Amino acid sequence: MKELKALEGKKLTVVGYGSQGHAHALNLHDLGMDVTVGLRKGSKSWEKAENSGVKVATIGEAVKGADVIMILAPDESQPELYRTEIEENLKEGAYLGFAHGFNIHYERITPKKGTNVFMVAPKGPGHMVREIFEGGHGVPCLIAVHNDVSGDTKEIAYAWANGVGRKVGVIETTFQEETETDLFGEQAVLCGGVTELMQSGFDTLVEAGYNPEVAYFECVHEMKLIIDMVYEKGFAKMRDSISNTAEYGDYITGKKIITDKTRETMREVLGDIQSGKFAKNFIDETENGYKFMNEERAKYSDSKIEAVGSKMRKMVFSK
Repeated sequence: MKELKALEGKKLTVVGYGSQGHAHALNLHDLGMDVTVGLRKGSKSWEKAENSGVKVATIGEAVKGADVIMILAPDESQPELYRTEIEENLKEGAYLGFAHGFNIHYERITPKKGTNVFMVAPKGPGHMVREIFEGGHGVPCLIAVHNDVSGDTKEIAYAWANGVGRKVGVIETTFQEETETDLFGEQAVLCGGVTELMQSGFDTLVEAGYNPEVAYFECVHEMKLIIDMVYEKGFAKMRDSISNTAEYGDYITGKKIITDKTRETMREVLGDIQSGKFAKNFIDETENGYKFMNEERAKYSDSKIEAVGSKMRKMVFSK
């Protein structure tokens, strides 16, 4: 394939076999690329990766002699993996890739001189990247080049993105831009913002005496239906598809929920990301054994909205 020419004849290594790792490795493998998955000895993913048909080796062995290495372990694990397993095995002129700019941007990893450094960030969770690929389609990817020793690192990034994302579309960015916008989007909108909005809507209705099952359908279940329309058609077409009552309520109420204070808070969130404060706090959290995160996980797993949601999903998705 012309789009993958820069990778042809090269030894590719994917470090990690989680959500993104399995998608990158299998998509490129299916396109005929020479892919090895690097895992730690005893990894629970070892047998799973082997059963999928890709070659598997310890991280050090997989990196040794590899031309292109994509690090897809969790962000918090990457610096230690790089120091202990990857750096000493990187050959001169190798291409070192990331799917998120976190560790390069915040200087938690400083690749040794003579290493090309790039990023390919598919815009979707790994399981969806793989499912969409298997369906014959693909996802857009962001690419960036941090260090270009060989003069062709952008071509390598484009080829990797075209392989993993089935050449749907590639947008050039920087490690800084990808990191800061990705973290902001996750916190303020996609995860933190949306989940808190749904939770607050559910709580408001239940506290007012409405049936929890009805509240769940209105504030959680139907979120997917609206987002699917936005995803496929945009805001204007979504509004054209809903009732006039819903559209009128949209116009008069949206700005009452997302106020100037909300926007000010969003700017504060972005400021913490830009300054490195969020990154420091997250690193501290990982070094503290995820104490806060585990407390939050337990809190939400035992919440009323999860209990009601479990019941409703059985109703909706039962065969």
